[in-house]
Amino acid sequence: MPPLVDVVLPCLNEERALPWVLSRLPEGYRAIVVDNGSTDRSAEVAAEGGALVVHEARRGFGSAAHAGLLAATAPIVAFCDADASMDPADLVGLVDLVTSGAADLALGRRRPTTARAWPLHARIANLALARMMRTATGIRLHDLGPMRAADREALLSLGLADRRSGYPLEMVLRAASAGWTVAEIDTPYAPRVGRSKVTGTIRGTVIAVQDMSRLLRGEGA
Repeated sequence: MPPLVDVVLPCLNEERALPWVLSRLPEGYRAIVVDNGSTDRSAEVAAEGGALVVHEARRGFGSAAHAGLLAATAPIVAFCDADASMDPADLVGLVDLVTSGAADLALGRRRPTTARAWPLHARIANLALARMMRTATGIRLHDLGPMRAADREALLSLGLADRRSGYPLEMVLRAASAGWTVAEIDTPYAPRVGRSKVTGTIRGTVIAVQDMSRLLRGEGA
């Protein structure tokens, strides 16, 4: 039976987290694990767990996420981190917003379960970027988190071009420009397994902020 939802999981060295992540997928949801140059057994673990594995050689969150979108065939595509910081079971609430027509793009607003889940420097950067995003779009959003869901064909029609950390923000900006209804709901955010490539370091956070600020400047924010 064809999947109802394809879940894109950008992946870089997540072999320890993947078994739990894949086990949490709801029925009718298919995992598309996009291996973005892992040096561990991430690809093998993903395949063993029943995921469709896509290899994307070009490094960058956007490269991996978009490769997963292009590989998807289900009517609804969702995105989630592969590091066990977010529970794929929580995607059901986002997908319900899309399938019911309540939202064209549904986003998960991260709610940390512990103080360790979200480093202070990353949280401050997110608050600043979210404020700029609200100014640019007029939509009351509070987070640029990776958990989201939308119609696959509609996502492809946005013509997303960023292949780095700005990909999630570009999706929101283009959706707003296209007149989409964008909504967010709270989703738990736990400490990830392993070290983050972006928010786990100040350098990674700075690069992400630079990527997103460039996109926002283009919107006149």
